[in-house]
Amino acid sequence: MKVALIGATGFVGSKVQAEALARGHQVTAIVRKPDALEPNPSLTPIKADIHDVDQLAHLLSGHDAIIDAFNPGRERNDPDIFEQHVAGHKAVIAAVKKSGVPRFLAVGGAASLKLPSGEEFLDSDQFPPQFAPNKPAIRGTRALYYLLKEEPDFDWVFVAPSAILEPGARTGSYRTGTDYLLTDEKGESRISLEDYAVAMIDELEQPKHHNQRFTVGY
Repeated sequence: MKVALIGATGFVGSKVQAEALARGHQVTAIVRKPDALEPNPSLTPIKADIHDVDQLAHLLSGHDAIIDAFNPGRERNDPDIFEQHVAGHKAVIAAVKKSGVPRFLAVGGAASLKLPSGEEFLDSDQFPPQFAPNKPAIRGTRALYYLLKEEPDFDWVFVAPSAILEPGARTGSYRTGTDYLLTDEKGESRISLEDYAVAMIDELEQPKHHNQRFTVGY
């Protein structure tokens, strides 16, 4: 497939890019710093300003699908980081609608997932305290889900990881859920970046979720 990947050099985007290329897809990497990408015959790096909706829509047009790993950062001392997230999400959504690309897959977060009590993970006392300084940026990622829920006119999916998303092994094995945080037999909620990328490209190749969120974990 011909895939446009926004944020291909990021924490998650770089793993998604590697998985897509390993499976033989043609990837257009839309990034701020094309020089940060290693050359690959199946990879076309393009520098773009995602806030320029017309430019971005033009770059996205003609692809089979778009994967959005946009993240302006998690600077703890940036008072505008939430607004930067939301502005970027809105620009990307506008460009996707204008581009006519039929499928949009968004890298999400665990923040909006629910606990058995019905409470959202981010707002619960189970949210890890070490991540508390990053809450404005995490709320920004959560906002993307709520923005997408207001978009019934194109085929989107929000792929939420488990609570702990970190580098690890690529096992190719994972479980899926919908609205609730997944935990394993030890009560831990986690997935490796590598297996998250596997789940994303699995959904790209064999779509099972439409205009909804789903989550992945062990």
